[in-house]
Amino acid sequence: MKAAFYTLGCKVNQYESQAMAQSLEKHGFSIVDCNEYADIYVINSCTVTAESDRKTRQTVRHFKKLHPQSIIVLTGCMTQATPESGNSLEEADIVIGNKTNDLLYDHINSFINGSGRIFAVEEHKSKEPFRGDCITDFYERTRASIKIEDGCNRFCSYCIIPYARGRVRSKPIEELKNEVVALARNGFCEIVLVGINLSAYGTDFDYTIVDAVREVASVEGIERVRLGSLEPDHITDEVIKGLSEIKEFCPQFHISLQSGCDKTLKRMNRHYNSAEYFELCQKLRNSFEDCSLTTDLMVGFPGETEEDFNDSLEFMKKVGFEKVHVFPYSRRPGTPADRMPEQVENSEKNRRAAIMIEEAEKIRFAFFEKQNGKIVEILPEEHHDGCVQGYTANYTPVKIINCNDIPKGMIKAKIIGCENDFCIAEQI
Repeated sequence: MKAAFYTLGCKVNQYESQAMAQSLEKHGFSIVDCNEYADIYVINSCTVTAESDRKTRQTVRHFKKLHPQSIIVLTGCMTQATPESGNSLEEADIVIGNKTNDLLYDHINSFINGSGRIFAVEEHKSKEPFRGDCITDFYERTRASIKIEDGCNRFCSYCIIPYARGRVRSKPIEELKNEVVALARNGFCEIVLVGINLSAYGTDFDYTIVDAVREVASVEGIERVRLGSLEPDHITDEVIKGLSEIKEFCPQFHISLQSGCDKTLKRMNRHYNSAEYFELCQKLRNSFEDCSLTTDLMVGFPGETEEDFNDSLEFMKKVGFEKVHVFPYSRRPGTPADRMPEQVENSEKNRRAAIMIEEAEKIRFAFFEKQNGKIVEILPEEHHDGCVQGYTANYTPVKIINCNDIPKGMIKAKIIGCENDFCIAEQI
């Protein structure tokens, strides 16, 4: 039988889709692209915004309409956070949640054997263990993401994810080591550690994110270890010192900001202020050579005035992020922010987002210009029109010109300019 996966959302979801696909392969399924015919279509949902839920519903209906005889499976964060939403989608033949993705094959087998429609969403419970299958491959051929943490204890006022993912729980360090060994044997030389609240890794045990990075870096064949999105208040001086001592660690930090205005941060129920965040940025740049800082910035949060927005804009300029993901606040039913007064009009949110994006792009282009003349190492990932594309350790995108194919391993190159969203380089 053939199975296809359609994944919405973050790197964690992508990892979980990979794990589910490998599980089905072990049971004799062939995994095909979702644009091809399949006997089973698995939609792995996201629920971070109301728009994410809409896209999930649209996707389920699309595949059922296109392939009415195929089995449609709906899983992921939407069904976990609001089981009734998944249950109401009659086009889905099997509805489960992210807690029990490892039971996917069992549910498919039951349905094939005549069980009828299956709705089996299990609620997350306090102190439950980390759960899920490990992977030995990844859809990207040079870099593999590994989920090492799940759940979140923060309850930011705009966020539904703690309800979709449960409380913080960490992958045992021995399990992580075995997973990386398998990936290294399959040719992966860069590992990206990801999680729902990644920087909380190990708080349910007696270790930290540094222990995870150190363990991954110790595996033969691993040349780079990179971290996904981090929360600023978990990056302590001890963590910074520990990471700086690991030569395989990539000095790229995506540290969630959300707003540069202290009043807005307080309404968001974030656990830091702008001064603390700025101090952290300075520490990181002082501790890591060629350090890059990237972030997420939300505009138009309930109660955000023009003055608040300008405070956030000026703070972004002050930090000088190498890249910023700017997005308008999206109301999420079930969160405190959805019930807050002074909701900002969509047109105003979009106006503010456009201003923030324009300024962020100016900063990013200035960063690219400063890379001119640098000698860097690139992990090649794609080859188009005689050019190899890849990333440096600090995640600067680089296009190497006049390359006829993709060499194995790292490529040393000299940056000679920049265009659009790439630095341009020549191989040395």
